[in-house]
Amino acid sequence: MKVFRIVALFLTALLSLTGVGAFGEPPKLSTHQQLARDIYRELIEINTVTATGDTAQAAEAMAARLRTAGLPAADVLVLKPTPKKGNLVARLRGSGARQPILLLAHLDVVEALREDWSFDPFKLIEQDGFFYGRGTTDNKHMAAIFVAVLIRLQQEGYQLNRDIILVLGTDEEALSPGGPYGIEWLLQHHRDLLDAEYALNGDAGGLGLKNESPFLMVFQTSEKVYQSFWLEVRNSGGHSSLPKKENAIYRLASGLGRLAQYEFPIQFNETTRAYFERLTSLETAQTAADMKAAIQPRPDVDAVARLSTVPRHNAQLRTTCVATRFEAGHADNALPQTARAMINCRILPGEDPREVQATIIRVLADPKISVTPIDAAIFSPPSPLNPEVLGAVETLTAEFWPGTPVIPAMSTGATDGLFLRNAGIPTYGIDSCGTDLDDVRAHGKDERMPVKSFYEGLEFSYRLVRLLSSGS
Repeated sequence: MKVFRIVALFLTALLSLTGVGAFGEPPKLSTHQQLARDIYRELIEINTVTATGDTAQAAEAMAARLRTAGLPAADVLVLKPTPKKGNLVARLRGSGARQPILLLAHLDVVEALREDWSFDPFKLIEQDGFFYGRGTTDNKHMAAIFVAVLIRLQQEGYQLNRDIILVLGTDEEALSPGGPYGIEWLLQHHRDLLDAEYALNGDAGGLGLKNESPFLMVFQTSEKVYQSFWLEVRNSGGHSSLPKKENAIYRLASGLGRLAQYEFPIQFNETTRAYFERLTSLETAQTAADMKAAIQPRPDVDAVARLSTVPRHNAQLRTTCVATRFEAGHADNALPQTARAMINCRILPGEDPREVQATIIRVLADPKISVTPIDAAIFSPPSPLNPEVLGAVETLTAEFWPGTPVIPAMSTGATDGLFLRNAGIPTYGIDSCGTDLDDVRAHGKDERMPVKSFYEGLEFSYRLVRLLSSGS
């Protein structure tokens, strides 16, 4: 018995030194980690589904935590366009020697039905090394981390050379009827509160994992412009027993076939050129050679053709337009009087959507196919590769995840960052929590975040904000 007791004491001591609790218990959380986890849980367990939830409640909850931590009430504002739509704008004061930086995340989430999930989606569940719950990766993890970072800096009395502005917005996932109520609304009605030199967007970029190991850090500096068009053909129709050569479906289908074969010309900006330059270190020899050949002043045609077969590379090379919906006819026994298709385009920043529309009309080559834009395209100019921000991300990435390349990139989707860029605030996507590149569950069933990634991301974000607001 005495021998076993000595062995047990030795193992307990060894485990404590390695940060693992006795008998396989998880390591004890630090005060800052526990705070962040508590905030994370609170946010996940407030239903903030865009259409039916209450982002105002979540914004008030975060405001209460910041005020309790000592931020003056005048610097912690909950701005509500409607009773259940809330945006938090908080400011941690620095010396004012430099312009503020802005931390951006969003509070709303997409719908999650209990019957579709293995867990209650509005409870934070920790199991098998993961946090489960709606919003765990999109985007409440970064909302929780940014709140925890501000509280930690406030509690430490850290001397900042600039203000830190925290914005937790609503309605990023979808536009509510009567909206916009989120970042667009804040810029329209409270632009003076967002006086930042640049923004760090927690809803873009970030650490990508493969087989649980860091693979690359994406530094997002720009986004494609979203624009959809209706393509439509109309004619008199008729009885299906007397078919005519002129058929709305056939005419539109022929035009779509021509559009499907068309590729917009390649264009590079500062970000996409850097994307291909840096990504070569992670690719096969042939793909790396193709990337180098594609970004030359005279791009190699064959290299571009091979890269274009890979959707994620093709989307960085050019504007893309693709058919996403088709509607036609009104009865089984009638010739169609109308046929229309939705074309969704993701336009390179700086390219004029009117020119894209003109190109579609030219490629369709049929005056009987009308092309009508849906809503106005929102321009999103690329943010310059700010050496201070990029350098800080590179320094910390090398420290936290040695050997992991930092890759500037353009998002093919859209975030609230586009509104800040339009307002003249350069914006950089840097989600600090690593997630598996081959297991993307945002908007889907059993959304989850690796527990280890959450706590690493917490410390990374804290260090990044300190570095950018003190120079040390």
